Amino acid sequence: MKQIPINKFIPGIVWFLLVLVLICLPQHDLPELNEWSVFLDNIYFDKWVHAGMFGMLAFLFIFPFGKSTIPSTTKWKYFIWISIIVSFWGLATEFIQRIIPGRSFELMDWAADSFGALMALIISKIFILKN
Repeated sequence: MKQIPINKFIPGIVWFLLVLVLICLPQHDLPELNEWSVFLDNIYFDKWVHAGMFGMLAFLFIFPFGKSTIPSTTKWKYFIWISIIVSFWGLATEFIQRIIPGRSFELMDWAADSFGALMALIISKIFILKN
């Protein structure tokens, strides 16, 4: 089996670091959206942001495997493992946020992170493994 070059994972690594920085920002460094707060709360905007960030994280690590020459059954196993790892990373970031000023552990944020990883898995199965 041919090894996947590390440079194929650079977008995922960069996104991982960006997510880590955003997750570690103290509450007072986040922008205030006073006029929009009620609307954004009503549509659970922060949960959609979590799902998007972690879905993209999973997809950026899945994609190099999807474009490789490894057999589809092996690709699928990698896709599943990547999604599981991203979900657990979401849980870890919630514990990290417990020590960040103004931030806290939220189980629903982890659920959103896991939902994003699951959506990346499903989309990858449909669009990458299909071809």
